[in-house]
Amino acid sequence: MTADKSQSRGSERISLIICCILFVGIGILHFTNTSTFTRIVPDFIPYPDWAVYISGVMEILGGVLMYFRKTRRFASYFLIVLLIAVFPANINMAVNHIDFGKVPTVVLWARLPLQALLIYWVYQLRKVP
Repeated sequence: MTADKSQSRGSERISLIICCILFVGIGILHFTNTSTFTRIVPDFIPYPDWAVYISGVMEILGGVLMYFRKTRRFASYFLIVLLIAVFPANINMAVNHIDFGKVPTVVLWARLPLQALLIYWVYQLRKVP
């Protein structure tokens, strides 16, 4: 293996680990800060606390499954579906100016296209050896 391929694989592994930690960490926050996440659940979704708990479990599960080569492809698609499913909460957050502190409205709107980048990142990680 050449130095470039080795360095590329190292970068891919680091990216994969960051992704796993991100999803597991955010999933845990769904349980430690439930009320914060409940605030952004759109009104049309019944039982917002349960929606937060379920999405938290799914994020943790997806993050863990991404780590293992045998489940990585499935986990990638699983997380993509989850990211699409929670997108209405991101829209609700921007439209209704629901922030988690002193976040400018422009950041809430800028976050929306970042969801597409997150989906692309998760999709690309499905191939990491």
